[in-house]
Amino acid sequence: MNVSLIALSAALLYLAAGLATGLRLFGTADNYRPPRPIGIVIGFLAVGLHAWLLHHGLLTDGGLKLSFFNTLSLATWLVVLLLLISSLSKPVENLGIVLMPLAAISLLLAERHPPTQAVAVGADWGLRLHILVSLLAYSLLAMASVQAILLAIQNRQLRRHHPGGFIRALPPLQTMESLLFEMILVGFLLLTVSLLSGFMFLENMFAQHLVHKTVLSILSWAVFGVLLWGRFRFGWRGRIAIRWTLVGFVVLLLAYFGSKAVLELMLQR
Repeated sequence: MNVSLIALSAALLYLAAGLATGLRLFGTADNYRPPRPIGIVIGFLAVGLHAWLLHHGLLTDGGLKLSFFNTLSLATWLVVLLLLISSLSKPVENLGIVLMPLAAISLLLAERHPPTQAVAVGADWGLRLHILVSLLAYSLLAMASVQAILLAIQNRQLRRHHPGGFIRALPPLQTMESLLFEMILVGFLLLTVSLLSGFMFLENMFAQHLVHKTVLSILSWAVFGVLLWGRFRFGWRGRIAIRWTLVGFVVLLLAYFGSKAVLELMLQR
């Protein structure tokens, strides 16, 4: 089976899903605006093909082959999957405008740069649990960061009294903020489990190649913890919530992919 053709098809489906969502958000009454389910259905088709590619590229007899681009592809797939599942009951599909193209780019990069000397992760159940929970935490907090960006745009447009078609298509500001903190709360809990499982199942969380990831993950956990405390104690919202969310996610992004990018892409380890 032609893997490159499947990767290209999945990428095009992701872009089509993002385009459908974009047309519905930015379109006017005079232009065609696809129904809401169109983008969701196309997105699920893309996720299905992407899942086949991940099965083909990640699974080996020795476990998971977690190279940089494979990990990035897996993370974006999981983000979009969670987004689509959530969109069945909540108005969060608008995040697909950003997340769908990112998923398309990541799977094409994974296909273009297959791992050459990637170390496969073994079958230890504790380690697999740690990896799964870590990716779930990252995925939810990635969705929260995109939600924060949309919330910032919405807040800015409303302050300037320019509620265009994009703003009218979004849920009310209060609903957007509630969704943001729901994602952050669940992501924070998963990140807590991820850190605890890492200390339990990894032999040395502060080993040479893990120290930066561990420290940055703890720092990100602290940022999100302070944000949640400020929300429930002082009612933090608006710009404060957006800034803390983006700072926390950038730190987490560096933890997950920063050191891995340096080791694999620059140092060739």
